[in-house]
Amino acid sequence: MDSNGINEKGDRVNAGFDPSPENVNDLKAIDNEDGKKRNVAERPTWDNQIEFLMSCIATSVGLGNVWRFPFVAYQNGGGAFLIPYIIVLLVIGKPMYFLETVLGQFSSGNCVKIWALSPAMTGTGYAQTLGAVYVLSYYVSIIALCLYYFGVSFNATLPWTQCLPEWRNCVPSGQSANLTEIQGEAVSSAQLYFTETVLRQSDGIDDGIGIPIWDLTLCLLVSWLIIFVIVARGVKSSGKAAYFLALFPYVVMFILLIRAVTLPGAGNGILFFITPQWSKILEVRVWYAAVTQVFFSLSVCSGTLIMFSSYNKFSQNVYRDSMIVTTLDTFTSLISGITIFGVLGNLAYQLGYDDVGRVIGAGGTSLAFISYPDAIAQSPIVPQLFAVLFFLMMAVLGVGSGVALLSTVNTVLLDAFPRVPTVYMSATTCTIGFLVGLIYVTPGGQYILELVDYYGGTFMRLFAAITETIGVFWIYGLENLCVDIEFMLNIKTSFYWRICWAIVTPVIMIVVFIYALITTEALLFGNVYVYPRGAYIAGSALQYAGMVLIPIFIALALWKYRSGTFIETVKRSFLKKDTYGPREIQKREEWRAFRRDAKSERKLKRKNWFHHVLYSLIGGYRRKR
Repeated sequence: MDSNGINEKGDRVNAGFDPSPENVNDLKAIDNEDGKKRNVAERPTWDNQIEFLMSCIATSVGLGNVWRFPFVAYQNGGGAFLIPYIIVLLVIGKPMYFLETVLGQFSSGNCVKIWALSPAMTGTGYAQTLGAVYVLSYYVSIIALCLYYFGVSFNATLPWTQCLPEWRNCVPSGQSANLTEIQGEAVSSAQLYFTETVLRQSDGIDDGIGIPIWDLTLCLLVSWLIIFVIVARGVKSSGKAAYFLALFPYVVMFILLIRAVTLPGAGNGILFFITPQWSKILEVRVWYAAVTQVFFSLSVCSGTLIMFSSYNKFSQNVYRDSMIVTTLDTFTSLISGITIFGVLGNLAYQLGYDDVGRVIGAGGTSLAFISYPDAIAQSPIVPQLFAVLFFLMMAVLGVGSGVALLSTVNTVLLDAFPRVPTVYMSATTCTIGFLVGLIYVTPGGQYILELVDYYGGTFMRLFAAITETIGVFWIYGLENLCVDIEFMLNIKTSFYWRICWAIVTPVIMIVVFIYALITTEALLFGNVYVYPRGAYIAGSALQYAGMVLIPIFIALALWKYRSGTFIETVKRSFLKKDTYGPREIQKREEWRAFRRDAKSERKLKRKNWFHHVLYSLIGGYRRKR
């Protein structure tokens, strides 16, 4: 392959994400829209099914579990958040995860290319890509914080365990507060170290965000360089690194869990986490938080799952893989939550508080960089070693997800600009990412991080998920997708998946979206700080920039496929292209024959539209006789 990413046969090989070693086999013929054949290189595939599974675990089980889940649970009443979260996982998280792995594997395309199933809905793929850009922009800054803590963990004394003279009401980590010497509320040294020493956090952004902090900027640069090296050269380890990325974090998590639950006062924090506050369950913001957390944690509607599964062999059992990853992801979130709240209970005990909720008032990444370091400081056996391992784990988790997000963006860009060499595209996106990331390593960076996460990383992704379900199940057709799954996996889709996909999942998302759009209050940092008006305008611009892509591409499709009548134009714009389907020509012909048989069978059974909807929901068309 030359420097332009063109192999000896004249075909572009996308090295932006290369789950190799994979071998590109002989060229295969595939249909163009005009019905003619064209030669394309057979898409690379994973060496084995375990590599895909481990890669999904390494991507989905990441900082979203260790950092974001405990914080979101903390914001929404602890235990009250668990019930909506589990319900949302069952009726939205698992169905959407299974759907996206199916779409990617069936068509061997990225989150934009799969919309050959309904060209007018292509804007959904671009909206998801933009959402990935938003998340990636601040995600790498969190990796930078992990690298910073990783570096200072080599000190003879962990720096966050000591109080500096200028810190008022400071209590060293691992020690109980001396109330006779404290005037006002006691604050742990870990919290003051994070806000005062690491972040140099300002009191707000009314007067600006400040200039980038040099040491955090250096950590940010190293983070982007690591990601660039991986993306530009491809993953050459045949997925073997995924085993380490997926399994190593659990070793550290379980050790930290054991330490956390044995701390004095940990029981009160854990009870706060698992005890439901029933009044909270009726608040729509809690359900909204549950939906967005499921999306963030599982990497749903970011384009990543579609990209990963597009490298699968056509018949891989993604149903099994989806169930494993989504269940393990939830299990990991619960472990992290119990660990975090165990430490919070201990902090409340040390500071003399009866209410665990008073321990931390700041938002953003505070829980991960205050509570975990505090637990590490109390380790009786070489805390420096454990700190190094823990923050190495955090950095590894972040890099794995960052590579997946950037590869998603690169794949879409390379498909749009195929003449640009992959290494140049990677260098460009990484450079832009670094420059944008400088915003998050300023004294006001955490304020911007939470703003982008709230408006760009959650709300817009929910909207894209709604349009994705509409495009797939209400336009392409629920029965058509179930026929595709039956052909690919040789399994019949149960009533549970059908009812979730067609009705429960989109309806819940639409209701939560509309209600949140109408009633959600303005974002407050740490539940107290009110952003300047310009910040709220900028946040709204971020989310609507992605949402407006959907109607724009619908309008473009109507123009592109315009014909003599409006009805015919709409049909040509929304009905699938001839190019949609399995990538291999033999599979494509077999699939078309399978669809023709299924369609003939439907015509014999169908009586009217209502009867068709009912039969599609219960799977009546494909029942064995």
